[in-house]
Amino acid sequence: MNHLGRLLRRISLGHLALALAAAACMQPAFAQEKITRIVVAFPPGGPVDFVARALSEQLGKALGQQVIVENKAGANGAIAAEYVSRAAPDAETLWLTSVGAVAINPSLYDKLAYDPAKDLTPVSLVVRNVEVLVVGADAPYATGAEFVAAAKRSKQPLTLASSGTGSVPHLAMELLSDATGTPLLHVPYKGAAPAIADVIAGHVDGFFGDIPGLIGLIRGGKLKPIGLAAGKRHPLLPDVKTFEEMGIHGVDSDNWYALFAAKGTPAAEIARMNQALRRALETPSVMKRLSESGAEPAPSSPAELAALLAKDSAKWSAVVRAKNIKAD
Repeated sequence: MNHLGRLLRRISLGHLALALAAAACMQPAFAQEKITRIVVAFPPGGPVDFVARALSEQLGKALGQQVIVENKAGANGAIAAEYVSRAAPDAETLWLTSVGAVAINPSLYDKLAYDPAKDLTPVSLVVRNVEVLVVGADAPYATGAEFVAAAKRSKQPLTLASSGTGSVPHLAMELLSDATGTPLLHVPYKGAAPAIADVIAGHVDGFFGDIPGLIGLIRGGKLKPIGLAAGKRHPLLPDVKTFEEMGIHGVDSDNWYALFAAKGTPAAEIARMNQALRRALETPSVMKRLSESGAEPAPSSPAELAALLAKDSAKWSAVVRAKNIKAD
């Protein structure tokens, strides 16, 4: 081989070595690139979806990886629950759910495709959502106590709308009826939007709903808040009394949202995700966005979420059984 050939051969081998070295350096970066999915059991634009998207960017920063939101609506949360329960147990696929799908559905449905206790692992509570009783802007009731007094006087039961049979608004109504010994007529709708529209129009007397879903209409003067189903007043509605303050005990309804991972996810991965979520929720921009919507940021330990789930499952299942409530 002449001098030129040997030179070209050395150059080619050098390029190959550089290419192999570059590939070796790049491989760990690709291997470490992960995506965390927050699965939401509702369409885009709803309150659970809002919370997921409010969190995703800061959660991604806390984890050092991309976080995306996937909407898998349908079957009252079963589609999302099954998807997450069958995912790899690595905390990279999470279910952000409201209380209904994990604490109410198991007693509401005779057959459910998932078992929250067996198929899911608690990660953290995310937000609390207080239920507020609202009536039309021109309704003659200024407080929940006045509403109950009017219901007791009425020859026909006053009507309360809900977003569906067995929903949190429906069960909150049942708590109020039991606490006051007052018959109330349940009017179920397919979703909160048509229920709220009929309250505004005066076709239904009232509605229990999450503050985030109602605060805009309250501020706009279309709905009047008359009672909080909570242990304390809400910062966005400081003049609205709790039912407890009115002497009506046992009307406490919290439509909380929480994160769950697949069963079998290692404790270390759950702890990693829990800490990242806590950092995200403590970010001032996230706290401000959630608090201004009416949701209360409320991170917890996995054990605290498990205890809350057990407590609310027992609470709501007792109401469902006592009233013989069945899903439509």
